[in-house]
Amino acid sequence: MAEPTLTEVFGASAIQDGTTLTITKADLPGLTPAVNNRAEALFVGILVKAMEALTATAQGDDPLRQVTIEAGFEQIVIRGENQYRQKTLTINLQKADVAGGIDPDDY
Repeated sequence: MAEPTLTEVFGASAIQDGTTLTITKADLPGLTPAVNNRAEALFVGILVKAMEALTATAQGDDPLRQVTIEAGFEQIVIRGENQYRQKTLTINLQKADVAGGIDPDDY
């Protein structure tokens, strides 16, 4: 088995070079591409796309997968006078137990 590919996690048009990662907005599920998409909308689009590939099931089938994203429980929260539906995602980062801290190069 192999680690998830760039296109599996970020979309069919994702590319990278030595200094940049390019993700096409059209590859992000639910996002309506626009010139001025909000940063939070882009971030959520990336998470939703990554959730498709970074599942606990895929990790169970492939020991090289070290990151999973799982949907949690929805709940209603109150902020001020307004009611919101809160959706929770859990991002799990697993590596051999040799040191503390989060180093992106470990995953």
